[in-house]
Amino acid sequence: MFDRIKKAFQRDTKERGDGAPSTHAHDHVSEWAASRGMTFSSATLGSTVSMQGRVGGRPWKMELGRPSRDYINGEELRARAELGVFEDVGAMIINRPLKESLERRAYSMITDTLQTTADPRLPEEMRWLAMYDEIGWEGPPEAFWARYAVLSDKRENALAWVDDHLIGLLMSWPEPAPAAQVPFMIVLLRGKCYLRMQHQPNQMATLDHVTEIFTSACDGALGAFRK
Repeated sequence: MFDRIKKAFQRDTKERGDGAPSTHAHDHVSEWAASRGMTFSSATLGSTVSMQGRVGGRPWKMELGRPSRDYINGEELRARAELGVFEDVGAMIINRPLKESLERRAYSMITDTLQTTADPRLPEEMRWLAMYDEIGWEGPPEAFWARYAVLSDKRENALAWVDDHLIGLLMSWPEPAPAAQVPFMIVLLRGKCYLRMQHQPNQMATLDHVTEIFTSACDGALGAFRK
């Protein structure tokens, strides 16, 4: 079933010739969502699609649509789960190129003598990078640390959340795999789990895999930080 959905999605994108997802292409996303037991809805003109499901008995939502961050090109994939875990736990997994890019941007703001007020368009992620310390530990392969950074309010929270299974998923993207430079992050904050990444409309394998990554991150948070 997955191969059939993927081929149909790729064919629809090719026929359009502009690389943008059409409403018909999103029909295949609807079929994919149904195969995972998720509900599906589409905004006017098909500019955004929304899928909803449950993980660990908790509601979660995924959206595909126009980017809400200026560091994302093309289509943005967003997910959010209302986990109800301890709200004082804060942690983030972010691909290292994005982390470094946001840090350079923050440094440029600080050193710019003409910058007198904060830009309201700046992403909240820049504040998270300032709030949390980067955490490292023995065990994950060097390739993981080269591609991702893990940040948290407390070392023990990072160790409890980022388990071997989640690390394995983050290092085993199916082909065509997103490059290490593709913006990606998962955040655990205020009792919720968030995901944001740049997504190519015809990469159904990526959509399927990132769903597994996100739900696994949610399961890990529920197991470690449930009230």
